[in-house]
Amino acid sequence: MVAVLFTITLVASAGVGGVNMITADAIAEAKKLAVTQAVKNVLPEFDRSEMTELTVDEIPVKVYTAVAGDEVAGYAVESMTKMGFGGAIRMMVGFSPEGEVLNVNVLEQSETPGLGTKMCDEGNALIGSVQGKNPADMKLKVKKDGGDVDALTAATISSRAYVDAVARAYAAFASVSGKGSADGVTGATNGDDDSWKGGKDE
Repeated sequence: MVAVLFTITLVASAGVGGVNMITADAIAEAKKLAVTQAVKNVLPEFDRSEMTELTVDEIPVKVYTAVAGDEVAGYAVESMTKMGFGGAIRMMVGFSPEGEVLNVNVLEQSETPGLGTKMCDEGNALIGSVQGKNPADMKLKVKKDGGDVDALTAATISSRAYVDAVARAYAAFASVSGKGSADGVTGATNGDDDSWKGGKDE
């Protein structure tokens, strides 16, 4: 019995390991493409970008400075929060050169279906509260906490997490652009990122 169980376990483990090896590269490529598309979704058309990696409140954040011609077209910030009801939430937040929120694209979330997941819906209350506004000119908290952001109905925890990620994105934007408040930002590094060349799709 021991030998049989050992053999079954060995075969099963080898199978899982084999599948993981086969799919790992495909999964990584899919995630890379999702991030690339998210950058395009939250920014106006651009020619190239430079990526800056930094840490905001001990959480890693990436800022993509997009350039069109000789001018900065905007900043796309890959931010995250650990405060979600279902765990971590990752998003891409686009900022104009002046700091206005252009768009928000949720990349990953595990919130309650029909409640917290509404943060992904077009025109939801959260994005409606921040889009077209500069976080420096508002209280970046949900209204229940004395801020200016409308929360999702029956999803206050998810809404707070969303706002936390946007606030972290803004701090990263401020650090890279030199505008606004960059509280909690440490460890910035710069690097060219040729994979972002080409701007928006047709």
